[in-house]
Formats: sequence, C-alpha cells, structure tokens
Amino acid sequence: MNRTYNSLPADGAPTQHSFTSFHLLGTFFLEPDLRRFGTFTASRGVGAIEGNSFCVFFLAFYVFTWLPETSVTMLLQNRAVFAIGLRMGSTRVMNGPLMDTARPSSDMSDFRKDFSQATRIAIITGAGVSAESGVPTFRGENEKWRKWMSQDLATPEAFSRTPSRVWEFFHYRRELVLSKKPSAVHLAIAECEARLRKQGRSVVVITQCIDDLHQQAGSKHVLRIHGSLLETRCMTCRHVTLNKRSPICPALKDKGSPDPDVADAQIPVDKLPRCKESKCHGLLRPNVVFFGETLDSHILTKVEKEMEICDLCMVVGTSSIVYPAAMFGPRIASRGVPVAEFNLSSTPKTEYFKYHFQGPCGTTLLPALAPHESEINN
Repeated sequence: MNRTYNSLPADGAPTQHSFTSFHLLGTFFLEPDLRRFGTFTASRGVGAIEGNSFCVFFLAFYVFTWLPETSVTMLLQNRAVFAIGLRMGSTRVMNGPLMDTARPSSDMSDFRKDFSQATRIAIITGAGVSAESGVPTFRGENEKWRKWMSQDLATPEAFSRTPSRVWEFFHYRRELVLSKKPSAVHLAIAECEARLRKQGRSVVVITQCIDDLHQQAGSKHVLRIHGSLLETRCMTCRHVTLNKRSPICPALKDKGSPDPDVADAQIPVDKLPRCKESKCHGLLRPNVVFFGETLDSHILTKVEKEMEICDLCMVVGTSSIVYPAAMFGPRIASRGVPVAEFNLSSTPKTEYFKYHFQGPCGTTLLPALAPHESEINN
C-alpha cells in the first residue's frame, strides 16, 4: 500500500511524495509551528519508521529539504515540539487554523448547547478517570515504584533486561486494578452512550487507560490505544488472551510491593508467567504498549476515523503529554469542532480547546453528560 505525503516547497505549490507503507518504533509531532508552513499528511492510516535514529534522520530531511529556508529559520526559532520514541505519534500533522488562543471558556451552559446538538461524540480518557476509582497514575507521588521511575520500567528494554522486576511492577498494578470498581465517571460515560444510542447518536471512548473499568461500567464502543493490563501476549507465538488470574502465576504471589526498601524477587524466568498454548510455553508479557513501542495500527485506523467524523470531543483526565493521544484533541479542534477539556489543571494543549473545566472529573464531567433539556422534552 502506498501513502501520499504533501509538502510545501519554496514556490508555495503543493508537491506530492509517494512512499511505501511502513511501520515505526517511534515517530514525531511538530506542533504547533510546522502546521503554519505546510501539510505532512498520510492519506489514510498511520505510517511508521523502524528505529529512532532513522526517525530523526527522516524528520531532519523533511525540515531541511522540503521546507522553505525562511520557514526553517522560523521553525528553529519557535517552539516546535519533537516527540520521538514515546509510544508512537501519528505522521499526520494538521495544517488547519489553530483555535482562538484566548482563554478557553468554562461556561457549562454554552458547552451544554454544543452537547445537545452533537450526534457523534468522542470522549478521550486518561489516567485521571482511573484515578477516580483509586487506580494510581504514573505521575506525582506514584511516579516511582520502589526506586525506579514507572515509565522506565514500562519499556521493552527493561522487560528484556529484568523481566522479573517488570513483572513484579505490573503484577502490583494488576492486583490494584482487579480490586477496583468503576467510578461515577465511568458509569456516567456508559450511561450517556446507552442513552444517546437510543436517539440515533453515538459516543466512542478513546482511552489511554489499561484497565477494564470502562467496559465494567457498561461502555460498548471503547478503543484502547495502550492495550490492556488484564491481557497477556506470548513473546514466542504472539497469542493474546484475557488473563484475570490472581496471582497471575505462583511465583508472583505476594510480590510487587512498591516499598523502596523491598528487594527484587529475582524470579527465574522459567517461573514467570508462561504461555498455555499447546507446545509453546513461551514467556508472557502484559499486553500493553510499552513506552517506545508501536501502537496497534488497526486501533489507530479506527481512532483516525472517529476523529474525522466526530462533531464534539471531550478530553477527560489526561495530562496531554504522551503521544499520539496528546494530539488527538488538537487535531479535532483544528477542524473547528468544539473540544472540551476536563482536568485537575491546565495542560500543554489547553490553549487549543474551546472549553476547559478545571477540577476532579468526578465533579466536572457528571453535569456535562447529564440529559439535556432537549432530550427530556422530546
């Protein structure tokens, strides 16, 4: 499959460059400045490049070869952001107008008017939604597990070097998730989806969360871009299976304490979770997307479609610093679609959005999703 990419040369006339579809380990976003100089748009799906070094080379080639010299100078002087290697970024960089840089509105009545008129609603959820159920995030006081940064443990390199330590870390998180129930936020989202479905309207949940609390609450249309903590994938045969066993294997029983004074269990690799498929017995890993890994292209294709057709977006409980999810809201906003952010504080992407509601999403989101008077009257 070939994909076509557009660039803007010095004479201002669009030029097309055709590439063969490829997968990538890490890619980039140039935001927001690059959008001012031209488009770099995959015609469909998400392209990719294997290897961070080649990704950097490809990015540099694009910036210094395809952009006008004056644009390169402006780009280097401005605050273009290069997000390379953290999970995966889409190769699509929108060139639509930025939302008004005035302070986003916090007028709930205005938002409710947009909500009442929307027929396709995309709700992008992050760790703040799971936190409402008591699931700790990778941020703040939970940034470390024992003496290691959580994000340094959730990498393919860490799993390759110390699978026992990484399995202890994920076993700790699995046991936490297995003990939690959906919060009022999960239930409100699920109820809203069911209610609007009867009206011929749709709600899709695009989540970065790796628990199953949205599904437990009753949400039907859920796209999990970072995988599932309660699934395992075999390193040998690649088989994926739902796995809610507690403990997941005998050797991990009572292991995984986050206490910095607790020593690693150093479990032999043959005692870690193993594949149950016939004649395989390969090492299992959590079926989550580690930092630096490629996201599922099938899921991303579905996400792209939802972003192209939604007429209202809600960004709930996310810090908007992990890509590609950090750019979903701004990309939707670039189409002129109302985007509302619900978060404890402002984020690097707040300026893109029409609305920002500050506070716990358990407080701010519930009135936003409640039945509108137009629904009640009809």
